[in-house]
This record gives sequence, structure tokens and C-alpha cells, in this order.
Amino acid sequence: MSNNEQDQSRPIIESTEVFELALKEDDNNTYELKLYVSGMTPNSLRAIENVQKLCKVYLEGRYNLEIIDLYQQPNVAKVGQIVAAPTLVKELPLPLRKFIGDMTKTDRILLRMDIKAHG
Repeated sequence: MSNNEQDQSRPIIESTEVFELALKEDDNNTYELKLYVSGMTPNSLRAIENVQKLCKVYLEGRYNLEIIDLYQQPNVAKVGQIVAAPTLVKELPLPLRKFIGDMTKTDRILLRMDIKAHG
């Protein structure tokens, strides 16, 4: 069998099928999130509450959220290249995304972090 015959016998998957499969796989991905706060200030507590609520509403059963207090673990800021708090980092699914600042802006967080509602 020639190379040309082998190529013709393989099923051809159209790019739209590949794209749809990739989207379906993305829907099943677990979001790995880290929220960096600085102490247990009112701003930090509000950020924690808002991000937890966002996760429960939009990512139910599809997320891991780690909360890191930079006052207790200051070396983590340098390693994670965190320049301000609060900062929310989406490590997975790729690409890595960061949201710095007001964690009450749910629409902006969803857009910036490329979080897709389940469904």
C-alpha cells in the first residue's frame, strides 16, 4: 500500500469537530484557583467570600480554591509573582490568568479569568 493510499484510508476529522471536542473537554476541566490576600482585613475577608460565592455559582464541582495569606507566607508572593492583594490566579485550565483588585466585580472576573458557566 502506498503512502497516498494510507492517507486516504484514514478518517479525516474536520476542524470544527476538533474545535467542538476541545470545547467539550474544556467544560470538564477542573479550575485550579489561588486567591492571594494580605491578612484578615475586611478587604481580604470580602475577597474570600466573593470568590467562594463565584466558585459555587459558576464552577460547582469543577474547582479547587486555595487561599493564601501573604502575611503568613510572604515568600509565596515572590515565587508567584504577586504584586498586589487580593489577586486571583487561575492556573488551570491554561492559559494562566490573573485578576488583581476588587473581587466584587463578578462579570469582570469571569471575563478576565475566561471562566465558562457549566452547561
